[in-house]
Amino acid sequence: MAEVEQEPAISGRKRWLALGVLALGLSMVVLDGTIVAVSLPVIIDDLQLNFTQAQWITSIYAVVLAALLITAGRLGDRLGRRLLFVVGVLVFIGGSLLSAAATSAWPLILGRMVQGLGGACVLPGTLSTVNALFRGRDRVIAFAVWGSVISGVAAIGPLVGGWLTTSYTWPWIFLVNVPLGIVVLIGLVLFVPETKTGVTAPGLDIDGFLLSAAGFALLVFALIEGQTYGWWKPLREFPFAGFTWSRTAWVSPIPVLLLLGVLALFAFLRWEIHRNLVQRSALMDPKLFAIPGFRWGNITAFAVALGEFGLLFVLPLFMVNVLGLTTLRAGVVLAAMALGAFLAAGLAEGLVRKIGAVRVVQLGLAFEAVGVGIAALVLTPHMSEWWLALVLVCYGIGLGMASAQLTGTVLADIPPAQSGQASATQSTVRQVGSAFGTAVVGALLSGALGHSLPHRLNAVRDLSAQNATTIATATRESAGGTITVVRQHDGATAVVDALCRGFTDATRTTLLAAAIFLLLGLAAATRIPVSAAIPADES
Repeated sequence: MAEVEQEPAISGRKRWLALGVLALGLSMVVLDGTIVAVSLPVIIDDLQLNFTQAQWITSIYAVVLAALLITAGRLGDRLGRRLLFVVGVLVFIGGSLLSAAATSAWPLILGRMVQGLGGACVLPGTLSTVNALFRGRDRVIAFAVWGSVISGVAAIGPLVGGWLTTSYTWPWIFLVNVPLGIVVLIGLVLFVPETKTGVTAPGLDIDGFLLSAAGFALLVFALIEGQTYGWWKPLREFPFAGFTWSRTAWVSPIPVLLLLGVLALFAFLRWEIHRNLVQRSALMDPKLFAIPGFRWGNITAFAVALGEFGLLFVLPLFMVNVLGLTTLRAGVVLAAMALGAFLAAGLAEGLVRKIGAVRVVQLGLAFEAVGVGIAALVLTPHMSEWWLALVLVCYGIGLGMASAQLTGTVLADIPPAQSGQASATQSTVRQVGSAFGTAVVGALLSGALGHSLPHRLNAVRDLSAQNATTIATATRESAGGTITVVRQHDGATAVVDALCRGFTDATRTTLLAAAIFLLLGLAAATRIPVSAAIPADES
């Protein structure tokens, strides 16, 4: 059965007011993906978290978003996107209150999961509603606004987090969502019309939801927990549902979980092909990926998110623990990305007219990769944070150029009737990229610390091998927090210097990896057809 988009009875000025409300709701969800980053060192110290728990607090939000976005997008198509948006904002506010009240790791992780559930109801509705409200040139502008909000708010999140954590306490990074959510709810009632598809295929794709959720969860869990249970050789027992994976087993559970995750996602794709063939309700239409702009644009979006969120996980830990900055000063440095994105907004429109949106995306990715690469090369334990800020301006310019135009290129050729599926798929790709960014770059950082810290500490005179091992392990497991503790002891200058140099070495490795991810995104962007930036519907 075909799906037909119901035309909302709205035009003129009210459409742009609706876009403002949608952008504010989007800001709330995107902000929470990055506001935690700069506050993480303070949260680690206050709640006594280990490295793995810190990764989960950052990535579980994106994992839940990724697992539920496609399902939420389809529910919005059926039940009404504004209705699901309202439910999502209410759930998001509840998750924010749970997170703010947390006094240990797991209640905070639970709160972040609830936030992810609410965000999954909000995010796909924003883009599919924009796709339903706007046509032709107006749609191009609306897509650019949507992409600019993602890049700009993501970049400014660390500054907001640093200010709230320094001026108040870290729970305020979650409490700020309460008044923001109330404003969004009022705007939804006043300005945003209900949109949905008029006819939908029968049935609910429960199997598809379970397969996609299991696949994403298994992959991210394995990437984050690999350092705990061992990437190949078991390091400890792995208890699960009454079964215990022995430490003496011939292989760690991690590669098995990775394989199961890949198989689950492969089964999900095959199942979705089947559901579409028999004309039953499906979470995703794999045929959308036959559209070159959609296929290569999503690969590019994945790489951008992978590099960006990996960067946001690592840099605050380096600045607070190695450079000794406060969370506010670290947030100011990271806000250089927002400055760059703001500058890009002034340049992008003229560049789009001259060279086209796809070329602007490619140019932006090149700026991003160069910015991260330079950051890796100039990194030292005693560098001025303002040099790092200058480099991040370059990165931010690229981020603003690429993200603002990428949304339009991905969705330009998608019919309005499939906007729910397509926008949810694109949002899922971004969130999977952000979750994988934290997981992959976090795993690289942990592995690099395991190599660089012992190497640096072994060169310290009068420090026994046992003490060096103990300090190196504590520093790695605390994500660098031990450096601050050791710095407070007299006579530990040589040890602190060794720890700072070791952490800098590891950070440099992860930044180079992030640059490689961005270069892969640039390679994918070269395959996006130039015509993908021109909307299919010019009516």
